Amino acid sequence: MDATDRVREHFEESIAVKQTSGDVINASIVAASECMSRSLLSEGKILSCGNGGSASDAQHFSSELLNRFERERPGLPAMALTTDASTLTSIANDYTYKDVFSKQIRALGQKNDVLLAISTSGNSENVNRAIVAAHERGMRVVALSGRDGGPMAGLLTKDDIEIRVPANRTARIQEVHLLVIHCICDLIDAALLGA
Repeated sequence: MDATDRVREHFEESIAVKQTSGDVINASIVAASECMSRSLLSEGKILSCGNGGSASDAQHFSSELLNRFERERPGLPAMALTTDASTLTSIANDYTYKDVFSKQIRALGQKNDVLLAISTSGNSENVNRAIVAAHERGMRVVALSGRDGGPMAGLLTKDDIEIRVPANRTARIQEVHLLVIHCICDLIDAALLGA
């Protein structure tokens, strides 16, 4: 297979996964946006976390709320727990990398807040510990996952929302996660500003 065919295959696979996902996770995306909108209207904030590409997605989501998505509006309270190098490295050094998000949530999380927990496999121990910490703080969780949901799926309560991409390839899951983030941002704007 030549390079052109490989690129075409990536596009075709990405489109197919997005089309399949749209039917499977649509209702969960709507529920997540409603949960987050209620939080923001109740003076809550959205905390987000993930590793690697999922850390970038957490930061992307936070920036869309803090600044703006596609419409002009005041900034909305959101924080990616992946951005403070001093905090991350001090927790990892003094405790363990598994606690880098959970310790922040225990310090910053409040009852009306929502945690956006992102893991393509659901296996990220530090993200899973963040979910446990969020529950301890009375927070709801929106989980972005893929594959079979991993251990993350077993940590979620009936009040949480899992958006599980029906795919196994990390790149395809991440591509859908980004689309999900944009959908949630659009729905939050519509809920707060009107359609």
